[in-house]
Parts: sequence; structure tokens; C-alpha cells
Amino acid sequence: MSFVAVAEELHYGRAAERLSMTQPPLSRRIQLLERDLGVELLDRTHRTVRLTPAGRVFLAEARKILRSSQEAALYVRRAKKGEVGAVTLGFTATAAYSHLEHVIAVANAEVPGVDLVLREMVTAAQVEGLLSGGIDLGMIRPPVTGAGIVTLPLWREPLLAALPSAHPLARRKKNPDVRDFDGEPFIMYSPSEGRYFHDLLVAVFRAARVLPEYTQYPCQVHTVLALVKAELGVALVPAAAAALRFEGVVLRPVDGVEGRPVELELMWRRGNDNPALGALLAVIGDPARRGRQSTVDCTGQASPHSASRASR
Repeated sequence: MSFVAVAEELHYGRAAERLSMTQPPLSRRIQLLERDLGVELLDRTHRTVRLTPAGRVFLAEARKILRSSQEAALYVRRAKKGEVGAVTLGFTATAAYSHLEHVIAVANAEVPGVDLVLREMVTAAQVEGLLSGGIDLGMIRPPVTGAGIVTLPLWREPLLAALPSAHPLARRKKNPDVRDFDGEPFIMYSPSEGRYFHDLLVAVFRAARVLPEYTQYPCQVHTVLALVKAELGVALVPAAAAALRFEGVVLRPVDGVEGRPVELELMWRRGNDNPALGALLAVIGDPARRGRQSTVDCTGQASPHSASRASR
């Protein structure tokens, strides 16, 4: 910095004033620098100071170093505020159909300096990743419990009936009722890999006193739809599955299932010291800042609804 000041001012007195120091120690610094480099950087006379050819080269490099140092200091200050950095986000496959896109859009708009590192993972793997430090944030299906884990409800969406296009329930005008599935060949979710949706549908059918004939047990929604297309049975899927648009599969609202039973939550570890995580949560975890969220109905159109409050 001392050399740059002298090189730009070409006057020791003005350079010393600029650096808030006296001239003798400034001259000493330049002499020590030249001795360390083994070259003369400045051509001095009693009246003038000029850069030598080596001095002109060194000035250009010194300016680069100063710029880099200033940029690094600015970056560190922004990183401390969470304005820049990276957040590793885990998400389930169904979250990727529509909800993940919204989170990415909000993050890009509100905290553009924060990079999202995306990891597709089932809920159980996300919990492990969160506790081990492999991810900072998860988009999971509840319930999740554990020491230090914080969850925040993000979306609730309805279930839709997934029907082969030639199925009688798909061809009639009125919506199917959950009781229509009693004794019907049905694509059920795996009780292990697809546990959230398996347990949810078991509860729905038990409440309606319905017992379908389970034919297959896949774990992913897109596989469920593929099996429905193959006419191996009917199914219930989250409304976000409408984004997949399977030809030969009709998605219809289903009566007899109250409200929006499919839940998606954010999950993070209390005490995570990543400043970027706090900045991201401030925009996607605060309903007032992230605005009204949306889910997808059976036609693939947006249907707005608000997210719930945080659960601690």
C-alpha cells in the first residue's frame, strides 16, 4: 500500500499525508521493499519521483493484490451476514416436482449470493445427513424428531385419484369418492421406502372403512403413475404429481378425504453456524417474506395457499 501511494502520487510528502504518516518512515519502507526485491522501483531526485520500468510492472501487480484483498474483506463481511456462501439442501423426489422450483426461485431472487447445493434424498437419509453435517437443510415428510432438529411446515396439498384413462371412475363426470376404492385393485406405497405415503393412505382408508386390494408396493410417485398407466390398479398421489403429466393417466380430485393431508416441511439442525442458512431461512421460512405459496391441482394449474407457522 505504501508503494502504491508513492507511485500514484509521485511525491513522498503527498503520499505520506495520504497514508497519515510522516515522510521518513515512508521512505524507509520503500527502501526496504526495493532491497527485498533486488530492484529499483522509483527513480528519485531532489525534485522528482518517477517509476522505473520495474516499478511500473510492480505497480500493476500491487494494484491487483490490493483489489483482491479488498474484495476478500468485503466477501468475508458479506459471508458473516449470510449474504454469500452455500447451503446444502436435501429434498425428496416428490418435492422436486413443483415445490423445489419455488424454493430455488425465492432463493435466487432474495439471496442471490447464496449457492444451493442440491441433494435428492429420502427423508430418513436427510435426517442422517443433517445430524452428520452432510446437509444444512432438508425438505422432508413429517414427522421427524431428534435432538436439536427444528422443523417448519411449508406446504399442505390434497391427494388426487390417479386412474387409467379407460377406467370407469375416470370416465364418469363426478369425482371419485374414497369409498369407490373398496375392493379395487390399488397401487400402494412401500411400507419401508415409501413409508410416509403408505401410512397416510392406511389412515385415510381406515377412517373411511375402506379396504382396497393392494397389487404393488413401489416407493416413488412416478413409479406409481407408471403402474397406473399399465392398468395394474388405481392410486392416490399428491397433487404435485400433476406436474409429471403421465399420458394415459387421469388425475381427479377425490371426495371423502378432508383438506390437504399431504405435508412438506423444512428441517434444520439447531445451532448450525452457517450464516447463509440463516439468510435463506429468513426468506423461505417466513410467510410474510416469501409470500403466498402454491400447490398444483389435478389440471396442473397453480392453486395458492399459505404455509403454516414453525413448530419447535
